[in-house]
Amino acid sequence: MLHSNNTQFHPSSFLLMGIPGLEHVHIWIGFPFFAVYMIALLDNITILFVIQTERSLHQPMFYFLAMLATTDLGLSTATIPKMLGIFWFNLKEIVFGACITQMYTIHICTGLESVVLTVMAIDRYVAICNPLRYSMILTNKVIVILGIYIILRTLVFVTPFIFLILRLPFCGVRIIPHTYCEHMGLAKLACASIRVNVIYGLVAFSVGYIDLSVIGFSYAQILWAVFRLPSWDTRLKALSTCGSHVCVILAFYLPALFSFMTHRFGHNIPQYIHILLANLYVVVPPALNPVIYGVRTKQIRERVLRMINPKNHLHLSTRCTTIVQ
Repeated sequence: MLHSNNTQFHPSSFLLMGIPGLEHVHIWIGFPFFAVYMIALLDNITILFVIQTERSLHQPMFYFLAMLATTDLGLSTATIPKMLGIFWFNLKEIVFGACITQMYTIHICTGLESVVLTVMAIDRYVAICNPLRYSMILTNKVIVILGIYIILRTLVFVTPFIFLILRLPFCGVRIIPHTYCEHMGLAKLACASIRVNVIYGLVAFSVGYIDLSVIGFSYAQILWAVFRLPSWDTRLKALSTCGSHVCVILAFYLPALFSFMTHRFGHNIPQYIHILLANLYVVVPPALNPVIYGVRTKQIRERVLRMINPKNHLHLSTRCTTIVQ
């Protein structure tokens, strides 16, 4: 294939256009994004602080929750500040290296989030369906092995995206109709065949289907165990918790699936809908996860309340001690 004289393998920069078709409301769209980012930062940092300082929380479930909080901080910080720069200050230009770095960080974080959610579902399955063997199955050694697996699997599947982009020549217009850099959005700007990128993207995304299948199996087993409980109150409490977890999982996977499919097959879908939904799965889960997995967890909720109002907690503790005596 012959390329024009302005063909470059490493162009100096790209232009991120934000949400095409909604440019006139960019400034207003920025406010909810900013609010969600503040919630994600505050909630996830709080959860990490509580887990680190509270020795009673040094357990498998909370280690996984700390992994999820760290991933959420990385995902939201890799995307939202640049979005706000586009929405509020019209800072659309992004240099090539920064674009590749953002692409890699986003795919790393979404890959980590997928496998961490899977491991957390397995953890809940073992805790509810095999409670007597929980401490024997999820030992510290197993936690370390799972942590290494989570990181290595993500690196193995995401790192090739960098080389698949670096091999492509770019020519002509370097405008990305999006709020952040991601693999297929960059690949479509190349003036060469991107068949390998498309095929590998399908392979990498299929790993998410495996994760989703494991999550579905785990929660199906959990529900089966819950419906065999004798007490209706216990059933409703367990169903409420499972329902919240399922909502978090759907909030992450459904927009990701929609974004992936529309990139390849959804040519008749308005572009602004595609971009908005693509933003949902990198913006909403980091703010939603700590609320569902953290605040609704009794041990973390009590520790946070103790941090917010230590005098009231001390008064209640003293009162309880007096009653016991």
